[in-house]
Amino acid sequence: MKEIILIKDGELALKGLNRSSFESMLMKNIKRRIHPFGAFQLKNSQSTITVTPLDENADLDAAADEISRVFGISAYSRAAVSEKDIDKILEIAPEYLKDQLEEAKTFKVEAKRSDKSFPYNSPEISAMVGGKLLESFPHLKVDVKNPDIKVTVEIRDQAYIRGNQLKGAGGMPVGSSGRAMLLISGGIDSPVAAYMMAKRGLELVGIHFASPPYTSPRSEQKVHDLLSKVARYSGRIWLHTVPFTEIQELIREKCPEEYFTIIMRRFMMRIACMLAEKTDCHALITGESVAQVASQTTLALGCTDAVATQPVFRPCIGMDKEEIITISRKIETFDISIQPFEDCCTVFTPKHPKTRPQLKDVEEAEKTLDIEALCQRAVDGIQRIAITSDGVQND
Repeated sequence: MKEIILIKDGELALKGLNRSSFESMLMKNIKRRIHPFGAFQLKNSQSTITVTPLDENADLDAAADEISRVFGISAYSRAAVSEKDIDKILEIAPEYLKDQLEEAKTFKVEAKRSDKSFPYNSPEISAMVGGKLLESFPHLKVDVKNPDIKVTVEIRDQAYIRGNQLKGAGGMPVGSSGRAMLLISGGIDSPVAAYMMAKRGLELVGIHFASPPYTSPRSEQKVHDLLSKVARYSGRIWLHTVPFTEIQELIREKCPEEYFTIIMRRFMMRIACMLAEKTDCHALITGESVAQVASQTTLALGCTDAVATQPVFRPCIGMDKEEIITISRKIETFDISIQPFEDCCTVFTPKHPKTRPQLKDVEEAEKTLDIEALCQRAVDGIQRIAITSDGVQND
């Protein structure tokens, strides 16, 4: 019996004249993601993508698991393929769905006849398949409102028979909304922000600020592990690690303590924008949430954004911590984020940070620093690695 995967692209169906470009990008993303699991043929028709294994060595289980995390997919399911012959359909349906139907108590059948030349209409197909399943599984009852399993028969170029659909990752295909630079720390929030913006179609490029010896190699490994989890959804992420020790030490030495964090964040924004221009990124992404910490008050965020030359996306901005944690558990980053390895944001934290800073005062406080030279040295010292769902790949 031939088995395939059927994919529904959901939100893309709402696109207008450029819909085909979104669908093409989704097809490329799926093909790239399932390539390690064997040879597959992808075909797109009427908002449905069929993924067909081309040889017996193709791993359909692994491909389906990978497809569950591809953004741009609203739903997917395994399906049996049949000739467009009602007798073949009635033969295959109970055999293919046996395990699911034996565990179910109720079911319904829904037929979709895209090929109008098929000699039976949708209600007739549903009735015949439903009758065959009741005959094969006498314990079943029909429930058209809330069945345990909905059996669907689609008549297209061939006949496809499937059980319940599984929910896809949703969103838009990664890359369809451009590219953005993610400021990634070792905390809970920034991996969640990365996931949320990748879901809206942004390709991610990472930037992380390291301050050895104040931060350890294990802190950097923690970031690698977090991005590896995010990469299961976004695909490969290039991570740029910035040497930040000199800047933080000079801030501590020459600037008022209550402005340490804000000035540090302004340097991060400047450096991220410089790198964004080099890597064709058109926005920055951070995990900030209003009032979560002193540097995330409205006035503090305004002082930070004043040096940004790119739009700053903050998908967590209106979320409380529990909402963020819920998503972090879903994408399996929470347990990594709470590992006790400090990042540079916790270095030289002021005892009494300014929560209502004025921009003119911040600008005055950082005049003692050679901002341009410090940023350029930091950019010149950047190290780059590629991170995938399998871990680190050297550039």
